[in-house]
Amino acid sequence: MRLIPRTMSTQHPDNACVPQWCKSEVIEEDDEVYEAFFVFSELGCHEVMWDAEGKDVDTHVVRKLLLSYEEYFRENVIGRDVFLTYRLPNPKVEEAEKKIMVESLVNIPVSCDVASKFYGREVTPIFEVILPFTTNSRELVWLLNYYKKAIVGVQELDIDSSVKVKDWVGCFKPPTIEVIPLIEDMESLKGAERIVKPYLDTVKPPYLRVFLARSDPALNYGIVPAVLLSKIALSKLKKIEEETGIPIYPIIGVGTMPFRGHLSPSNLQNFLEEYRGIYTVTIQSSLKYDYPIEEVKRTVRILNTILPHGEQEILEPHEEQVLLSATQKLKASYQEVIANLA
Repeated sequence: MRLIPRTMSTQHPDNACVPQWCKSEVIEEDDEVYEAFFVFSELGCHEVMWDAEGKDVDTHVVRKLLLSYEEYFRENVIGRDVFLTYRLPNPKVEEAEKKIMVESLVNIPVSCDVASKFYGREVTPIFEVILPFTTNSRELVWLLNYYKKAIVGVQELDIDSSVKVKDWVGCFKPPTIEVIPLIEDMESLKGAERIVKPYLDTVKPPYLRVFLARSDPALNYGIVPAVLLSKIALSKLKKIEEETGIPIYPIIGVGTMPFRGHLSPSNLQNFLEEYRGIYTVTIQSSLKYDYPIEEVKRTVRILNTILPHGEQEILEPHEEQVLLSATQKLKASYQEVIANLA
């Protein structure tokens, strides 16, 4: 069984302090590559989200990491000990740049070739992708099938009477990928089973990681509805896991501020109690750079050791209805206040 990452470094720019090694006020370009090495080697994060949603991203990150930090990555194999996970743009949302998804997927076999040559054996450094704004299971199946048919499948195409694509440029590996739904809006969070269960029934993966948004729902619906929606979604995921026998490893996207999830060194124990059953948490820029580095390393070390902290609570139907009713009322009140401030 592969290591399920407990800590996922993300590129959310919510930090007040700029790290000393950063060349500008924003971490970008080659600084993002260095940051990936930094969070692996110094902070101890298990995973880096390489984010192609709504921003430019270096598609040669694997090559740059391996060549620039050879000693570290000889000992810590990407895809086995530490992980790079693409967040793709969702084509239904990114109208102008929807084909960046294609660009990112094409780079997965390229990274596999680069890493395999570096390590002298077959290595798959990138095999997971995150699909933001997931609202139904079909999107996940489309993404999976696109990779298998349009990226890997081209290797069987004839380019003349005696030569296939794979004879010319080599085979495309890995043959498949793992898709992580990122569930963000209220209807999808409270109906997470309508996304996850059909996908499990169709694909039958050995396990599934499911990413639950926490900070954006707070912005859209208010802090209390965001917390309640997380608990409802976690309950539903646990029920699906018990029904199907397929392990589900929830990820939660949180920041350091209370409104955004309150994952901070000073609130760590409360956070763990609040979100029992979470396997992976995001380590956003504020946590990485707005606290003393030893506190950050200690926080990451505890998370890597202790997650998941217990099991998520399964809500009874009447309990879920009470929470949903409260969520709707609080959401309406919050949105009215925000509208009056606008």
